[in-house]
Amino acid sequence: MCETPPMGSQTITADAAGTWKLGDLPVHRVGFGAMRLTGSAAFHHGTPSDRERSIAVLRKAIDLGVNHIDTAAFYFSSLRSANELINRALAPYPDDLVIVTKVGPHRAYDGEWGTSARPEDLRGHVEENLRQLGRDHLDVVNLRRMPKYDSIAEHFGALAELREAGLIRHLGISNVTTRHLAEARAIAPVVCVQNRYALDRPDPATDELLRICGELGIAFVPFFAVAGEAAEQGATTVHDEDVRAVARAHGASPAQIRLAWTLHQGPHVLAIPGTGNPDHLTQNVAAGAIRLTDEELARLNAARHKAG
Repeated sequence: MCETPPMGSQTITADAAGTWKLGDLPVHRVGFGAMRLTGSAAFHHGTPSDRERSIAVLRKAIDLGVNHIDTAAFYFSSLRSANELINRALAPYPDDLVIVTKVGPHRAYDGEWGTSARPEDLRGHVEENLRQLGRDHLDVVNLRRMPKYDSIAEHFGALAELREAGLIRHLGISNVTTRHLAEARAIAPVVCVQNRYALDRPDPATDELLRICGELGIAFVPFFAVAGEAAEQGATTVHDEDVRAVARAHGASPAQIRLAWTLHQGPHVLAIPGTGNPDHLTQNVAAGAIRLTDEELARLNAARHKAG
């Protein structure tokens, strides 16, 4: 593999990570997750963000070449809505920007989680995203499977109808198994699968799902790749010594190595790190230029298996 460009003062843009297509929509493999735009931690955790700073982060992401933003109508804190911030910061939207949203979970206005959506509820979820984002259609909508539903056929079928109606361009699924992927593909094309996946979280079933997605040409989009076990609370500060050693060798942060490892899992793997910090945003995008050696990958993979 080629050596990593130095993590120095030069500005590294999102195209350094290469590209993949969500259906017919090309995106750079390092995107941006909007969950952390609304506060110091996701949802009702932490303190609400500074509005102007969040808007500045979004605009900087575009300046750095990011053209894939992951969001949801249920990404909000007591004062901030991720979708509203995206609309305010970026509309009229760049022609190449792909906004991916998700439906299924529901939060009431007070922030409490509501009952998982029934299939007939999903049109309302889609229209709420359309309204908040100021769009007449959604580029990609992921059906987020909730644990109470073993099958996704009815829910995915409802979204497929909305795709036929022109409200959605492409469909994806989230929090699923290989069985759910087969179930969805029997109904309509699937352009992406979004599951929890991280260097320090061994998961043979998700490894297999990632592999199958690669064979089918479907994007695999991990969430919490940097956050690890911290999940909604934000990026983890717990890093294995192997991660730290590889980071030192590249003049990079452990978080950047976690992202680089994620991207090395296949050309169809996309990263969507989220942040409300402009400096972290720059570092996340720069991670797309890191090229890990075979020896470094072997060391990180060995540490991952040990964690299991």
